Amino acid sequence: MAIEAVADRGRFSVALSGGSTPQALFTLLASAPYISQLPWREMHFFWGDERLVPPGDAGSNYFQAAQLLLEQIELPAENIHRVRGELPPEAAVADYTAQLRSFAAGQTGWPRFDLVLLGLGSDGHTASLFPGSAVKDEPGIAVKAVTAFYEDRPAQRLTLTPAVFNDSRQALFLVTGANKAEAVASVLEGESEPEQWPAQRIQLSNGTVTWLIDQEAAAELSSK
Repeated sequence: MAIEAVADRGRFSVALSGGSTPQALFTLLASAPYISQLPWREMHFFWGDERLVPPGDAGSNYFQAAQLLLEQIELPAENIHRVRGELPPEAAVADYTAQLRSFAAGQTGWPRFDLVLLGLGSDGHTASLFPGSAVKDEPGIAVKAVTAFYEDRPAQRLTLTPAVFNDSRQALFLVTGANKAEAVASVLEGESEPEQWPAQRIQLSNGTVTWLIDQEAAAELSSK
């Protein structure tokens, strides 16, 4: 995918996710043979969401990706487009919005990502789109600040909006663990209830959604 994007458009853009599930993927990409086969210098890294914490904080999605992947490869500094989580929410939104607009080179308010990497919470959230979230499909809005309680922990976060995710070429969900089984079945096979199961809001307008699910997370699907 990355090699084809670079051949066709001169660069490959990806929005990474946080959490524990993508850690194995980051480690894999930073090892042979991928570390020598991928066109790293033409790859640009963004984040689908981020906690509003400094970049060296253990809870930062950027910090996780930097430790496991970005610092292990030869990558120009300008290819890393992180959320400035150390800023106040409004300033962080403005800064990330400007980064997206600049990378898009005036085509739209955001780039059309070649790939967005997504996870799934046991409550059906993805990125920082939570059940009952105030993040709605507002035309032209790429980034929103979110105040939410997740697993009884308050968190200030920033997230891309569904409009940006749904404009991408590819979306890849990585889901593991038995505690995700109900959410997986509800999102993929249940009634359309995006307010309750926000991952249902990921419906690409002209792209492909792929789910990679382990056996435990797929346990409640009717067809495995």
